[in-house]
Amino acid sequence: MSQTRPPSGTPLRRSDTALVLIGAFKLIKGLLLVAVGIGALGLLHRDIDAALAPLVAHLHIDPESRYLGRALAAVGALDDRALKRISAGTFFYAALLLTEGVGLLLRRRWAEYFTVLVTGSFIPLELYELTRRFTATRLILIGVNVAVVWYLIHHVRQREG
Repeated sequence: MSQTRPPSGTPLRRSDTALVLIGAFKLIKGLLLVAVGIGALGLLHRDIDAALAPLVAHLHIDPESRYLGRALAAVGALDDRALKRISAGTFFYAALLLTEGVGLLLRRRWAEYFTVLVTGSFIPLELYELTRRFTATRLILIGVNVAVVWYLIHHVRQREG
């Protein structure tokens, strides 16, 4: 049976360093989504506009600005049912990201396959969204995800072949 990770004390190889960076990135994204999910739950049964007003003032955000004004209006219009759905979806996606991140940080082979599957499955949706509304940010995110999937496929094939 082959080992799924190097023994402790073994220096990281270049490929392991990339896996650790990808894992850390996934872990950070997952933790940020947990915070968003908790925040959504914290807004349940509250006047969202009143709850966000101190944050907007503290961050010196102009609520009348073109983009932030629209975002604040959209968030303010959410009801409890929508907040619960957002929270559930956010926690689900966070669980996927945290699983990927922890597995990659522990240098587990299953995590490489899992990350290829999960990250690759979102690329068609991301491409569809890019065709609906093209932004540089969306293009960069798709590029990062494609690079991660390509790298992991290459890494798995190289190790097995």
